Amino acid sequence: MRRLSFLLLLTVILLGRAVADEGMWLPSLIHKLNVSEMQQMGMELAAEDIYSINNSSLKDAVVALDRGSCTAELISNEGLLLTNHHCGFDEIQTHSSVDHDYLQDGFWAMTREAELPNPGKSVTFLVSIEDVTGKVMAELPGDLAQEDRGRKIYEITRELEREAKGDTHYEVYVRSFFNSNQYHLFVTETFNDVRLVGAPPQALGKFGGDTDNWMWPRHTADFSLFRVYSGPDGKPARFSEDNIPYSPKHFLPVSINGIEEGDFAMVMGYPGRTNRYETSFGVQYIMDVTNPVRVEVREEKLNIINHYMSSSQKARIQYASKYARSSNYYKYSIGQNRGLENLNVIEKKQELESEFTRWVNADNSRKEKYGTVLDNIKEAYSNTEVKKAQEYMAESMVRGSEIFMFAYRALPVYRILSEGETRPEFQEMIKSRITSGMDSHFKDYDAETDKKVAAALLKLYSDNIDPKYHPAFFAEVQKKYKGDFEKYTERMFKRTVFADENKLNAFIDNMKLKTLEKDMAFQAARDVFDKYRELNELAGANKNLLDEGNRLFVEGLMEMNQDRNFYPDANSTMRLTYGQAFDYEPRDGVIYKYYTTVDGYLEKEIPGDDEFHVPKRMKDLLLARDFGRYANDNNELVACFITNNDITGGNSGSPVINANGELIGVAFDGNWEAMSGDIAFEPELQRCINVDIRFVLWVIDKYAGATHLIDEMMIVE
Repeated sequence: MRRLSFLLLLTVILLGRAVADEGMWLPSLIHKLNVSEMQQMGMELAAEDIYSINNSSLKDAVVALDRGSCTAELISNEGLLLTNHHCGFDEIQTHSSVDHDYLQDGFWAMTREAELPNPGKSVTFLVSIEDVTGKVMAELPGDLAQEDRGRKIYEITRELEREAKGDTHYEVYVRSFFNSNQYHLFVTETFNDVRLVGAPPQALGKFGGDTDNWMWPRHTADFSLFRVYSGPDGKPARFSEDNIPYSPKHFLPVSINGIEEGDFAMVMGYPGRTNRYETSFGVQYIMDVTNPVRVEVREEKLNIINHYMSSSQKARIQYASKYARSSNYYKYSIGQNRGLENLNVIEKKQELESEFTRWVNADNSRKEKYGTVLDNIKEAYSNTEVKKAQEYMAESMVRGSEIFMFAYRALPVYRILSEGETRPEFQEMIKSRITSGMDSHFKDYDAETDKKVAAALLKLYSDNIDPKYHPAFFAEVQKKYKGDFEKYTERMFKRTVFADENKLNAFIDNMKLKTLEKDMAFQAARDVFDKYRELNELAGANKNLLDEGNRLFVEGLMEMNQDRNFYPDANSTMRLTYGQAFDYEPRDGVIYKYYTTVDGYLEKEIPGDDEFHVPKRMKDLLLARDFGRYANDNNELVACFITNNDITGGNSGSPVINANGELIGVAFDGNWEAMSGDIAFEPELQRCINVDIRFVLWVIDKYAGATHLIDEMMIVE
């Protein structure tokens, strides 16, 4: 395969548009930035077919799932919604029990009445995007200090949002781009009645488990189906039996014609966060602090959870979703550091910074504006001791053991009881603070496991962080328990109402201040969050310096390269990426083909293994090779394929769309060799892993027998 020169590679990674597969573009701007190139690559659509305010377009079929944690797409005129299995995993797990194990057996609603409601789940449609950079900058004095600048921008953007919203039911928000050098106003519409329609068993939807996560080749039916419901008037409404299937402005036709190497592919979705304009100092911090802390803490936690999950079916169901959430970015952090090192990203960033410095020093006016930018950014990253403590606490206590966050919910109760408030309306208000979500919490909670997690992670924090950054109760552990966190947590879990549903209900029925004053978990939680706030304040001491430095660095890069079309970092707003289906060479002498077939299920099968078990029904169907109209020309059933589209977290569930605007796959992962992609795009290696839509349809049709769902879709043959 071809090799890019160093200069070209540096340009591709850091500066702008060099090859078609890099860039997460705002769909509202493709008419002037990208559509010509996309059409040259084979796309048959006009810009108006992709993004339009006045007419239906592709944007109207693509939604942010759960405020952007994933993406999903409409595939029928009756609100049928397609996303990844792992994007619906929480709901599948929530509805599962020992008697109805939908994780293990799958779930298929054969009637509308059988579709399962999911309180809290939402889909958000994009209505419009407006560039308001000029409006913001016009009201912004140029000589403001960074902190004052931030406050002024907040005032300006809130007023723009208020004016745009008017008396509508839409949600309106302004987001900053290019490190606060540009601003766009988004108008969205959110629906909250989203019901589970179908999901394959975990053996299909998560085939390969943690071993195959972030890997290619892949053989995973990573999809699930939901349905969006509206009120009878077609507008958003809370769950009601009177609600009707949502009738979208646009839904995606489903093509079973497949994809060939070199074919055009477009991905639309809601990528979460990238840092393509990060400096070498920021990358060094990520490699030295963020990722190692995450890996160390989560490895300890995952080992404990995994041990519990192996004890029973109930335990596996309880902790399946928690384990999946934690393990995903545990492995990601390992891969990202590996990729950043292998691709010499820090050195390439430093080369760019040297070029930037030469450009700055060549002009006195540029020296005055940008001369101290890189030094200021370097200084902002200098206090790593505090930042490390902050990240350790977030991983080990805020997101580690569940007991601290759960107990801390009672803080308003403590405050009101301390003030002697006895009015019934206040009593009910503070009760709801604790009871909200309590049933679901205890359904998926094992106190003994959480106790082990707490003991292990508290010790990790104690061993790795300077005592001056320890929560106050650590002194008691050292003095009274001789530093033995196991003994401390054993005592804490006995002397708390927050680890036992019956005890907590008894407290709610008779709330007394003394109970909370003696509750060890509640008091420890107060110490944890007091210290966490303190660490955030200490770590934020250089925030203004860093924010200003990053803003001016990107502004300077754009000024230095005025002939280039820059794309903004991902920030959970709708983006479009485009590329092609291609093989790639992960290492010397190895070439990965751009697609896999279901034969890989049988080749990878390990009977009884949680990750590579093939259910009997699946095996029988594969051996019968009854692929029908879903087979390719070689009578193969394609499982997954790869493209060079630019994606990241949040793109999970995004539609992969062909040149005609038809759905051909669902994006679900990136590849291991390019885990540095959120910071530096590597065009030779970066690939987007997608489940082929023909495999999805085959599972729905042949495996599940849910042909009524196929009948809803517009199939293109």
